[in-house]
Amino acid sequence: MVERSDRAPLLDWEEVPSAEKLGGAAPAPHPKERQSSHSNSRVLPGCSTPGFEWSNGPGGHTPSRSVSSSDGCSTPPLTSNTPVGTDERLRPDKEEHLSDSGPREVSLEERMVKWEEKDQIVSVFVVTFNTRSGNMLEWCLPKDMDLEGVEFKAIASGSHRVTTDFIYFRKGCYFGLACFANMAVVSTVERGARMKSVGILSTSYTLLYRYMSFLEHQVRLQLHSPGHYSPLEAFYEDKRALLPPSGDRVVTACQANAWGAAINHSMHPEMKITHPAGCMSQFIRFFGEQIMVLWKLALLRRRILIFSPPPVGVVCYRVYCCCCLANISIPGVSVAVPKFRPFFYVNVADISALENELSYVACTTEKIFEEKKDLYDVYVDNQNVKTYRDGLKPLLRLSTADREKYRKLTEQRQMLLYSQEENGDCVSSEEDLFILFFLEQNNQIFQTLTDVAGSPDPTLTQESVRAMGLDPHGDRLFLLHLLEMYGYDTLLVSEQLCCS
Repeated sequence: MVERSDRAPLLDWEEVPSAEKLGGAAPAPHPKERQSSHSNSRVLPGCSTPGFEWSNGPGGHTPSRSVSSSDGCSTPPLTSNTPVGTDERLRPDKEEHLSDSGPREVSLEERMVKWEEKDQIVSVFVVTFNTRSGNMLEWCLPKDMDLEGVEFKAIASGSHRVTTDFIYFRKGCYFGLACFANMAVVSTVERGARMKSVGILSTSYTLLYRYMSFLEHQVRLQLHSPGHYSPLEAFYEDKRALLPPSGDRVVTACQANAWGAAINHSMHPEMKITHPAGCMSQFIRFFGEQIMVLWKLALLRRRILIFSPPPVGVVCYRVYCCCCLANISIPGVSVAVPKFRPFFYVNVADISALENELSYVACTTEKIFEEKKDLYDVYVDNQNVKTYRDGLKPLLRLSTADREKYRKLTEQRQMLLYSQEENGDCVSSEEDLFILFFLEQNNQIFQTLTDVAGSPDPTLTQESVRAMGLDPHGDRLFLLHLLEMYGYDTLLVSEQLCCS
């Protein structure tokens, strides 16, 4: 017998079970679907992201596994691959009730799956634009939640120029996602336009994509029927996280020692990429060879601020992509360096927070940030990467090794596209290719540095620099910055490099 769920009543974005389903046990997945699911899942052994804080859940990182997609985009983590609207009884934590084999030992991986699927929504809110007062917080749950400033994140500066948009952002220790919509109305009070945004806050941005379609639907509902909050109230009651009295972290039964094993299943943070061209592929094509400049700056943990006019959503994905360039899977390498924090969308209200950050990636629509040169090391204006730091200016020039890497990356992409077209390869994706490419470059550099540091003669020569995939002449300054940042103080530099 299938146990009845104690969840809140089905919301308007969830599938209502049919009479057949209610009359008996939930049907098992089709064998072909089950086989496809297993064949598409992948775990990259030994890959983790030390020094890259992409979740504020317990233990710092929230592990996730990814599933390849043939469209060049990363799909949701395997632990959350039940799309919105799918029967809840087919989720892993519901499948126990369908088994008639009796109790069985639950593996660590299955325990982590169940933990990850627990909802961690800490707030839901509606923001509106008032012609007299500007951006205003119209409604929220819980009522005592500190949402000061969220009205300027959920409706980005310049959003009146676009019809729809979505914005990822940070609010204190939480991550947020808001969907914005702008509708023409016949109203002198509203000056011909009604603008609203519906958003949520969570402890991790990796799960926010789940609710994108729900938020898009709700913001349209708010435009046509302002003040209709019952779906949002039901959503919050269904998905809210259980927070301790301090409100700082999510309460979970996951043991601390489970994190070490589980994090090794994750290579990079997962966001559901909805851009039709794919996330990383669009990112690489947008910046071209300049991607190699961003790669070096990300590896050096510099403060990177990306400016672009609305829409903001695709620029938030560029923030994510920049973070992915700095993945390193060699244990202990990133322990001493600042965490590479994704701030996503920021505005002038975030200035005080950014002043205290040693390393971050963020985007903004406010041009005034360009004048705040003490807030960033690198300013990216569309495709123009620039810096006002004299020590970093030489890094903006491409070396011979940079151009060679970009050529190899382009070739690998063409081979992947050919394989997908000719052989029907639906497992590999462009996103995997790009992220693995830079992961291998980073590992090659730091493995060589570690080997040289542990050798009887810890001296970096032209040969060892070439073994890293770097140019002994053009990448000399980058290498010196790298040695200083990652604490390779015992290494000596050959005179050939110093005098080149």
